Amino acid sequence: MNILAIIPARSGSKSVPDKNIRSMNGKPMLAYSIDHAKQSKWINRVIVSTDSEQYAEIAKTYGAEVPFLRPLKYAQDNSPDIDVFYHVLTELKKTEGYEADIIVHLRPTCPFRRIQDLDNMIEWMLSDNYCDCIRSITVAKEIPYKMWLKSGEKQITPLVSDIPECYNMPRQKLPKAYYQNASIDIIRPRVILEERSMTGKVIYGYEMEDIYDIDTEEEWKQAEEKLRREEVFKKIASGGLRFVFDIDGVIAKIHPKNQYDQSEPNQEMIDLINRLYEYGNEIILYTARGYTTGIDWSKVTRQQLSRWGLNYHELHFGKPNASYYIDDRMLDMNYLTRLMEEHK
Repeated sequence: MNILAIIPARSGSKSVPDKNIRSMNGKPMLAYSIDHAKQSKWINRVIVSTDSEQYAEIAKTYGAEVPFLRPLKYAQDNSPDIDVFYHVLTELKKTEGYEADIIVHLRPTCPFRRIQDLDNMIEWMLSDNYCDCIRSITVAKEIPYKMWLKSGEKQITPLVSDIPECYNMPRQKLPKAYYQNASIDIIRPRVILEERSMTGKVIYGYEMEDIYDIDTEEEWKQAEEKLRREEVFKKIASGGLRFVFDIDGVIAKIHPKNQYDQSEPNQEMIDLINRLYEYGNEIILYTARGYTTGIDWSKVTRQQLSRWGLNYHELHFGKPNASYYIDDRMLDMNYLTRLMEEHK
């Protein structure tokens, strides 16, 4: 099977200048899509379609082919995808005699993809000859049944009219709507070559939870932050790190009168720390219990930690009681919680 990934990456961008080759976390953005294609167990050829020699050299550096440049007439702001893909397929046939069995469309503006999703969609098409195209979709946050078109300066008409007065109905009674999230499209070559279409008539939807398709500076910043979190998580999941946690206010809920024997567990944080432990990281606990009063809370504390099911390596008493703790390696607990939630 010839399963061809095509990554369209024309030069120039008005919303985010040169976004396709702009460095994101130390790597040009289009390189992420090349990596995704190369990690697939099904894709056996990756081509970048670009009008730029510079873009072509960058694409080749990261392992893609650029057998020819895209003609400028297909590299305009309003150039449709169908012209780009038709050009690639016809040129490959003319110059090499190469014909693809399945086309995988990966947009370079999407630096995040689960490789499993990519392979699942390819396998779905391989097992079902009925569909012309499979598109990745995500549940729409905005309800199209409550959207309007404006005609003239005053009058508005509903965007969707197949359900009478749907704009007056509770959202719970309306059908769930999806939008194409621009992550992955799987297409049969005949649809492009014979029907001059990017979808054909029978279109399947593969549902994903979220996606990052970058078209603005704000979306760029969000994607960069997510990449940084991904890098942090990779280090955490590899193990070998040392984490130091306070007990009260983190592992245990703060008791207003410091009656530690009545402390209640913060189960969400305990579960998170246990995951860090399971990854092979070292868990150190420090507490200021008894620092001011001189009361020995060691037995009570160890019994609590055992009862709460917390896994740790060391427990230290004598931490100074303070209004604020400042550390140059501090990891915000909200950040850590969000990071671990993203990788459940």
